[in-house]
Amino acid sequence: MELSTKVGIPKYPFTLNHSDTTLFMGSCFAENVGAKLTEYKFPTLVNPFGVQYNPVSVGQALQRIVSGLPLTENELSFANGLWYSYQHHSSLSSVSKEECLANINQQIETAHSWLRSAKTLFVTFGTARVYYLKSTGNAVANCHKQPAKLFDNKLLTVNQIIDTWSSLIAVLQEVNPLLKIVFTVSPVRHWKDGAVGNQVSKSTLHVAINSLVEQHTGSAYYFPSYEIMMDELRDYRYYATDMLHPSPLAVDYIWERLVEAMVDKKSVDIMKSVERINLAVKHRPFNAHTTEHQVFIKKTLGQIAELEKQLPNISFSQERSRLEQQVLL
Repeated sequence: MELSTKVGIPKYPFTLNHSDTTLFMGSCFAENVGAKLTEYKFPTLVNPFGVQYNPVSVGQALQRIVSGLPLTENELSFANGLWYSYQHHSSLSSVSKEECLANINQQIETAHSWLRSAKTLFVTFGTARVYYLKSTGNAVANCHKQPAKLFDNKLLTVNQIIDTWSSLIAVLQEVNPLLKIVFTVSPVRHWKDGAVGNQVSKSTLHVAINSLVEQHTGSAYYFPSYEIMMDELRDYRYYATDMLHPSPLAVDYIWERLVEAMVDKKSVDIMKSVERINLAVKHRPFNAHTTEHQVFIKKTLGQIAELEKQLPNISFSQERSRLEQQVLL
């Protein structure tokens, strides 16, 4: 007896592999899946602006990445001992104005170059609600723990999302004609909006994305991470302790469904080799001086050398360094 409803995933006319680059933008769920690709050595750039939740902020970030226009000092704010940008997550804030600006502009420069050669762009929306800074009227990606009275909170309409992203997709196609855009809706529930408010927000995202995918056939696609969480994993054991975020087990499961749907066979085989190396690096022997362990370390170093020979764009420099520290002279 099946104890869950299986979500059907369409056949995509493209694959993910270790030869092509991927960019992830959006909510913390994008970070979770992007981290999986990074762990398995896919060429991946994840959230260069930090975590972002709403379609307007993600769109503004991509527009900035396309232009490559550096952030200026006038675009920074200061509060509670930190310099920050309302276009970026707090992870890019700093006590030093110069350091904050340098870090942000380095990310813009890296992402600008990355986007032009990326084969796949994953965009994960978490909410259709946007906070606008009253003093400027601009949408913010993060409120940086500033008082609520400084912001207006509005729910985007379906048409606002479609209009914003239709224009942006056209720009992205011009910059990178081979780029495939995969939209997802984060399964993380925004409970501060209430149960009904969260569902209205998620529904708005779904309707807008469906229209974008229909309008941009051949360029835009949808991966049902939200539906997998809601239907296949309809049980609180698949949630973290806050009962809102997917647990590591749930993230692993959704990742496995994505691999089944998108990753090509050659890269699946490479992933198995990478996983063996990752496990070897994490292994902590009782006695590192034994002959057996030394043989194990040297064998793993040989496997790393072989993989790097096959795929020059894959680097195991950190893993090699940790293993070499255990080699007895």
